Amino acid sequence: MGQDQTKQQIEKGLHLYQSNQTEKALRVWMRVLEKSADPAGRFRVLGCLITAHAEMGRYKDMLKFAVVQIDTARELEDPDYLTESYLNLARSNEKLCEFQKTISYCKTCLNMQGTTVSLQLNGQVSLSMGNAFLGLSIFQKALECFEKALRYAHNNDDKMLECRVCCSLGNFYAQIKDYEKALFFPCKAAELVNDYGKGWSLKYRAMSQYHMAVAYRKLGRLADAMDCCEESMKIALQHGDRPLQALCLLCFADIHRNRKDVQLGLLKLHCLCERIYRTKGQQRELRDHVVKFHECVEEMELYCGMCGESIGEKNNQLQALPCSHFFHLKCLQANGTRGCPNCRRLSVKPGYV
Repeated sequence: MGQDQTKQQIEKGLHLYQSNQTEKALRVWMRVLEKSADPAGRFRVLGCLITAHAEMGRYKDMLKFAVVQIDTARELEDPDYLTESYLNLARSNEKLCEFQKTISYCKTCLNMQGTTVSLQLNGQVSLSMGNAFLGLSIFQKALECFEKALRYAHNNDDKMLECRVCCSLGNFYAQIKDYEKALFFPCKAAELVNDYGKGWSLKYRAMSQYHMAVAYRKLGRLADAMDCCEESMKIALQHGDRPLQALCLLCFADIHRNRKDVQLGLLKLHCLCERIYRTKGQQRELRDHVVKFHECVEEMELYCGMCGESIGEKNNQLQALPCSHFFHLKCLQANGTRGCPNCRRLSVKPGYV
C-alpha cells in the first residue's frame, strides 16, 4: 500500500469513526497498519488507533499502539514525530495510573524544545502531567501544571484543550472539597462543548457531564446530579467506554445512597476511627491516628497557610494565587493586599484557577 492509498484509507477510517461506526473504522486502520509501506502514514494511523482506544477506555491497547508508534518515530528520525509519540506514551500511562512514568515521559517532551510540534503540544503535556500529580496527591504541582495548560489553551485559542483542563480542575477541586469550584469548571467545559464542540467527539460532553454530576451530588443537588450522570452514561454506553461506565455507576450508587440518608456521606473514616478508639479508651491508638492524619495533611500541603486549618475535610470556598498556593477565600479576603504567606510573593491577584 503506497503513500496515496494509505492517506485515502486513513481518511476513510476517520469518516467512519466520526459517524460512530467505530469498529469499522478500527478494521480499516488495522489493515493500513498491516499493509502500508509508508512510515509517516503508519505513524499517523497509529495516532488514530491510540485516540480511538483512549476514548473507548481500552487503555492497555492504547499503550500497545503508543509503544509501536515511538519505534516508528525513531525509524523516521524526526523530532516532531518523537515528541508526539512520547506524549502518547505519557497519556497511556496516565490512563493506567502509572503516574511516575507519566511524569517522566512528560518531562522528556518538555525537554525537546524547539520542534514545531512541541510548541503545539506543550499544553497537552502540562495537562497530562497535572493529572499525574493529582493522582499522586501532589496538589500544588498539579495546580501549577493545570495553570500552564490553561494559559496555553487561552494563548492558542484551543477550546478543546481548555475543555479538558476544566474537567481536570473540576476533579481537583472535588478532591480538596471546594464544591462550588468543582461545579464551576465542568460547567465551563459543558459551555465550551455546546459553543464549539459540534465536530468534537461526544467524549468531551460525557466528561463534562460526569464531573458536573459529582459536584452536584456533593452539593446535595441530587436531581441535577442524576440528570448529568444519566447523560454521561448514555454516551459512555454508545462509545463502549467501560471505565467511564464504571465511574457513572459509582456516581449513581452515591446519589441513591445520599437520597436515602444525605448525612451518611459525612461519616468519614477519620470520625469512625476516633469514635472507636474513644469508646474503647485506647488513648495511644487515638493519638497515633490523629498524628498520622495531620502528618498526611502536612505532606500533601492540604492546609490553609493563613489560619492553619486543614483543607479537604469539609466544603470550603478556596482561592488559588498565581504561585499555585491555595487558601480559604475568607482568609485571603481578611489578609487584604499582603503577599502569599507560603512563598512571600507580593501579588495576591488570583490566577486562572
